[in-house]
Formats: sequence, structure tokens, C-alpha cells
Amino acid sequence: MAQEQNFSNVNFLTVQEVAELMRVSKMTVYRMVHAGELPAVRFGRSYRVPQNAVETILKTSVVDEQGGHGASGSAQTG
Repeated sequence: MAQEQNFSNVNFLTVQEVAELMRVSKMTVYRMVHAGELPAVRFGRSYRVPQNAVETILKTSVVDEQGGHGASGSAQTG
């Protein structure tokens, strides 16, 4: 069986809610889910995204003043 997780304390968001938080379209959220960039759980025909996953994506996607990404960015050459 795949990785087991405890979801008892997880707050799930709809794709619409994630799109509003990230200020992107719903299609962008769907693309991120299908690309594996954003974890999601499927309930029937809809997806739910853990709120902490959205917070993590936003924190690691911050661009610094030199134009580089945070922890998820490419390696910097020195």
C-alpha cells in the first residue's frame, strides 16, 4: 500500500479556495495537482488540498531580490 498519513487534524481546501489564496486560476491549481507539485486527495470527482501544503508551496516559492527562488529554486553558482 502507498504511504499512509494521519488526516485527523488536516484542514482541506477546495480547488476554488486554493486558487483564491494563491491568486491564480482554478486551472493552474489543477495543473499543479496533476504535475505532482501540490498534493491533493480526490473525493469522487473533486479534489481537496491540505491547507498546510498550500502554505508550504507559498513559503518555498518566495523569490528573493536577486530573482532566485527560496528552498525549491535551482542551485546558485558562486
